[in-house]
Formats: sequence, C-alpha cells, structure tokens
Amino acid sequence: MTEETKPGPLEKANPSPAARRALAEAAARRKAIDEKAAAAPREEGGRGGLDPARYGDWEIKGLTSDF
Repeated sequence: MTEETKPGPLEKANPSPAARRALAEAAARRKAIDEKAAAAPREEGGRGGLDPARYGDWEIKGLTSDF
C-alpha cells in the first residue's frame, strides 16, 4: 500500500467534530514544531537526525517514552 492510498485517521472512522478539531490542532502543532526545528542551526558533532525530544517526549525509531 503506497502512502497515497493509505487511509488517514479521518478516513478510518467517522470522528466527532471535537475529534476533528483535536486532530487539526495536533497537526498544526506538529507543523509549527517541525518548522521551528528546520529553522534551527545544524548541530555539529551531534547524533544526527531529528531531535528525539522535539515533541516534549523522547522518541527514537518510533518508540516513545515520556519523562
């Protein structure tokens, strides 16, 4: 299944208007965080890749732990 045909969270179920607003707000927050990270200066000698704490928790290889 390609990324284009993969159903998103809104296509899997019929969410309530509150759920739709929450999903839209979360997407806006992720976009703002990603834009801020893209504008940040590149770390020299760092671990490489995205900052694992960029969403307020620790994420590496899809596994997340909250601290």
